Amino acid sequence: MKIVALTAFPVSFPVPEDKAVTLGIGRAVKRDAVLIKVETESGLVGWGESHAGRAPGAVAQLANTTLRTLVVGMDASDVVGVWDRIYKMQLASHGMGAGCAIAMSGVDMALWDIRAKAVGWPLYKLLGGRSKGIRAYAGGISLGYQPPDELAEEAAGPVAQGYRALKLRLGDTPANDIARVVAVRKALGDDIDILTDANAAYSLDDARRVMPVLDDAQVGWLEEPFPPHDHRRYAETKGYGRTPLAAGENHYTRFEFHRLIEDGHITIVQPDLSKTGGITESLRIAALASTWKLSINPHTSSTGLNVAASIHLLCSIDNPGYFEADISQHNPFRDELCDWQASVDSDGFVYPPETPGLGVSFDEKDLANFPLIDGPGYI
Repeated sequence: MKIVALTAFPVSFPVPEDKAVTLGIGRAVKRDAVLIKVETESGLVGWGESHAGRAPGAVAQLANTTLRTLVVGMDASDVVGVWDRIYKMQLASHGMGAGCAIAMSGVDMALWDIRAKAVGWPLYKLLGGRSKGIRAYAGGISLGYQPPDELAEEAAGPVAQGYRALKLRLGDTPANDIARVVAVRKALGDDIDILTDANAAYSLDDARRVMPVLDDAQVGWLEEPFPPHDHRRYAETKGYGRTPLAAGENHYTRFEFHRLIEDGHITIVQPDLSKTGGITESLRIAALASTWKLSINPHTSSTGLNVAASIHLLCSIDNPGYFEADISQHNPFRDELCDWQASVDSDGFVYPPETPGLGVSFDEKDLANFPLIDGPGYI
């Protein structure tokens, strides 16, 4: 189980203009990921996914240089030891901060893939869980800034597929956001859970205007109205209505989640397993949230590796919330690269893969079909 090699592969694909979705952070023009391959002396190979962090080449370079030097030669089964070595040598002292957390997330995920393959179990079983249905909502880079009637029509599609919840994108203007939420609620009725995400695009005044409408529409949560460090604005916004506030995809490690949870303003916890420090750290965050009786609702990333890891984790903790399904119209990472993808049943649930490890594989040669594209993913 000795680690003999670590290789990071930055991958990208362009989003065709007719498939592009506009969100609070701009219009999507491409999607990126960084896949991490860890090889062991015995021949076992694990794969993980790091979020691209808007700089996939830089994340891959960090993994291929500093992190590779730190972990090659260590025992692949010692996931806590590897995590601690990276934390002490790179993240805690003169390191790359969020960049390191993102890069190490894929390494950690690959090590858990190896551990589960070594014992011949699907990951959820190694984590102490069982296969069970996890509630899914239709999300990903989808359901953007269409006219209200068109958005309502599009939203009916996932519901027809079995989803009992979906997420709308806010952060346009308060008037437009309100019109879209009202139109979708009217079209879908009261039995579908509507969630919302402002992608950190709101001002305090925007939140003040929108929150009463979200309350009336019985919206399940308002996600990231502000950047993660704007603690005071989250505190003020909590007093504007009853709709729960959600955040976490841009919080890194349990140390940032400690304040998020203890402040009490954000009650929907959303770590991304490819950003916050991997599976090891997400288990710690889940335990921390469980102390406050809060659920874990992971933000998912781009490929089947992160998707599978997120479902395995949700099957293994005592406070699982929603799984975020990517229903974007164009995602070759989902549709062409991996041999497994999550599918929702008629009751709105997803289930984990049953093969050993993460349960996701692909032909490494196919990575050449997704060469790195430099530049921002949203404009």
